[in-house]
Amino acid sequence: MAAVATCGTGAGSTGSMVAAGSKNNVTSFQRRGPRASGSDSSYSRLVSIAGTRPSVRNGQLLVSTGLPALDQLLGGGLAVGTVLLIEEDKYNIYSSLLFKYFLAEGIINGHTLLVASAKEDPADILQELPAPLLDDNVKKDFDEDACNHKTAESNIKMKIAWRYQLLPKMEAGPVSSSRFGHYYDASKKMPQELIEASKWHGFFFPEKSSSTLNIEPCSLTHGYIKLLQFIQNTIYEEGFDGSNPQKKQKNILRIGIQNLGSPLWGDDICCTENGNSHSLTKFLYVLRGLLRTSLSACMITMPTHLIQNKAIISRVTNLSDTVVGLESFIGSERETNPLYKDYHGLIHIRQIPRLNNLIYDVSDVKDLAFKLKRKLFTIERLHLPPDLSDTVSRSSKQDLAEPSKLLGPGCGVMAGGKKHLDF
Repeated sequence: MAAVATCGTGAGSTGSMVAAGSKNNVTSFQRRGPRASGSDSSYSRLVSIAGTRPSVRNGQLLVSTGLPALDQLLGGGLAVGTVLLIEEDKYNIYSSLLFKYFLAEGIINGHTLLVASAKEDPADILQELPAPLLDDNVKKDFDEDACNHKTAESNIKMKIAWRYQLLPKMEAGPVSSSRFGHYYDASKKMPQELIEASKWHGFFFPEKSSSTLNIEPCSLTHGYIKLLQFIQNTIYEEGFDGSNPQKKQKNILRIGIQNLGSPLWGDDICCTENGNSHSLTKFLYVLRGLLRTSLSACMITMPTHLIQNKAIISRVTNLSDTVVGLESFIGSERETNPLYKDYHGLIHIRQIPRLNNLIYDVSDVKDLAFKLKRKLFTIERLHLPPDLSDTVSRSSKQDLAEPSKLLGPGCGVMAGGKKHLDF
């Protein structure tokens, strides 16, 4: 009855309530002070972690992959708590370079590293990390590259198709206003003092293997079990799972796993067509569970071109959050094809994670190529030359245009299936 009487009071009492509320600066839409201050302090603590930033789309905390152009394609960066799978090129040249970029970015930002490999000693991998470039040096390198190509671009400017001119430009040079993501010199090694000042954990499988341990046929392999235990202990002991609330200084754990699924890890998934995929899929399933509840991000390189069973590749893709494939031109017909003379390979964004929504963002850029310059690894849109009359005879145009049909109609080949490249 008291509630009814209150609702039935006159305008005078209502006005006094409003006046009292305005006097105390409290409304029904404001949070109470202690609760709001606690949540704001924890959020600001996460945002203040070096080398991170919140996503403008879903608020997810992001870290850089070490390659700003790749960060742009992935929606701003690699989300904390997710797995990035890199499908290795056949000769494992460019995928290992992306792997080193990821680790180098962690050292520059003061993140903790966990490097796992069955092929190279993690200490040797750190010694091969590229050196960071200052903003002035990066601008100088990009300016020199622009000057070298200025003449060639001016000569073919009138020949470029109108559809290429309307495409938005990708981020190629440094952005001085943002400190998220750095550029690296592939021709130089990281200074030794930076490596010694960093905090890292190494897992070298040949040193961890034991022949006395019996493994059940359908369980995880010995290498995967040891690696999961090592990752779990590192996350819990270092407090990356949030188990130590008194720890004010938060940090990110960068996990890098090299050549996962190869026979070096004791996995036969690449050796036989009907190999047992339970070990690899179980490992990825448990790994994702560890990452989801910790401040960590993981990059895995995997020789998927050696896996003959396509169903296994599909399962591995589904158990990964982000999947990027590298296709090198080395040893293929495209290496000597004039159509691709300016590039070293293709890059495929196969999957982008669904974060706090039902669908994932699909990049509108389908035709991407990469090239390794003297110092920099760059990702660009694949622009096929509109006319080859200056370099090859017209009779061979059809032979050169045939491989480009594999790239789809978005790369300059007409949707009707015509083989010529005249516009």
